[in-house]
Amino acid sequence: MRKDLGLLGKEAVVYGLSTVVARLLNFLLLPFYTHYLAPGEYGAVSTAYSYLAFLNIFLLLGLDQAYLRFATGADDARAEASFSTAFWSLAAWGAVAAGSLAFFATPLAAAGGISVAAGTVGRCMAAIVLLDSLAAPAFAELRLRHRAWAYAGIKSFNIVLSVVLNIAFVGGLKLGVRGVFLAGVASSAASLALLAPVIASRLRGRFERPLAEAMFRFGLPLVPAGLGAMMVQVIDRPILLKLTDSATVGIYQANYRMGIFMMLLVSTFDQAWRPFYLERAEKPETPALLARVLTLSVAGMAWTALALSLFIPDLVRFELLGRPLIHRAYWEGLGVVPIVLFAYVFHGAYINFLAPVTIAKQTASVAAVTALGAFVNVAANFLLIPRFGMVGAAWATLVAYAAMAWQMHFFARRAWPVPYEWGTLGAALLPVAAAGTVALGLEGRLEPGNWLALRLALVLAVPVAWLPLLRKQL
Repeated sequence: MRKDLGLLGKEAVVYGLSTVVARLLNFLLLPFYTHYLAPGEYGAVSTAYSYLAFLNIFLLLGLDQAYLRFATGADDARAEASFSTAFWSLAAWGAVAAGSLAFFATPLAAAGGISVAAGTVGRCMAAIVLLDSLAAPAFAELRLRHRAWAYAGIKSFNIVLSVVLNIAFVGGLKLGVRGVFLAGVASSAASLALLAPVIASRLRGRFERPLAEAMFRFGLPLVPAGLGAMMVQVIDRPILLKLTDSATVGIYQANYRMGIFMMLLVSTFDQAWRPFYLERAEKPETPALLARVLTLSVAGMAWTALALSLFIPDLVRFELLGRPLIHRAYWEGLGVVPIVLFAYVFHGAYINFLAPVTIAKQTASVAAVTALGAFVNVAANFLLIPRFGMVGAAWATLVAYAAMAWQMHFFARRAWPVPYEWGTLGAALLPVAAAGTVALGLEGRLEPGNWLALRLALVLAVPVAWLPLLRKQL
């Protein structure tokens, strides 16, 4: 088990380092945007990217995940057939869907509440989703072949180019919102170009209808599942826009993105986790291994969320060249940050519980779970935003992720039983909860120096308290 955990950790580090570097570069756009875009303009950008997230799932049809499942353990001929079938399906569907979106770009963008450069934004969104959908099978191929460094390099290059072009278009050429989306098109095109050798190595002029039908049966249930999961992540922006205004959405988005550090941890774990458990599905020790991973990953995520909650306010106010990292106009939304961070902990648990369901090929249950999460999130947003504003939107996200984790565990237990270590996990989370309670009770009551010392002590005390548990787990 230690060897398997080590391999998972190694690949997670590779994916993680690249994602951290790339996302941190992308994170630099947050302070950049807060100084070059008004809250209302940033709100329009945030809303547009929320829609873009849904469109990406809608165009992919779950075929990238289907390719991972059907090509795992297959010989080269079958892997090539799976890749080609997935790619040509996406190319045909993407041309129709993205073409329609581009043709009706202006009215569709305006109907979605995007009043700034609606036509340009809509056409750029169409180009981005088409390019990204064509790149998805190649990224899946890199993950399947454990080419983590190649995957990481292309993803990092995409973000670096996006940052550079944003600075040039928005800061230099003063293109505003248009510049943001033109940079997005260029960086997506560059990624697809870098993936061309991967595509060429697998793509053949063949399309197998029976294979396509099997892949669609696996992938299509993931579409509503993906849409539901994405609703949990981003539907709060359009609802917040409807119930408040663009400026509030901009402030909320800026602070929500402060949760990027937690999102990085969860997403890098996810990138390494899926191929890891699929390759071990037939081994008798796998159930115990999945249980151990849940304990270690969720406890680590909770501790990270605690540490970030305690120190992100200092990061926001840190001055660089005489300017705070985040413009003062956005500080009023800092209350959403801890809520978002701990929402990602529940999301990490949900990703763990996906493993038994995926191994058992019961992907239809994923749609049911994400539908529950979407319903809970939408209902909670409409219930909480009128009373608590943007903080209510953050709580809606946390409640939705918690509901999804709970329901996914129910399905996982029925699909492929795993002996999860609930007692050990509870014991590991107890010091995190205690440290958070102490911090909440003493916040604002200590001098700055003492408050800093207390926070450092609380963060360091948690892993010390874990030492007896870690000796047993590892």
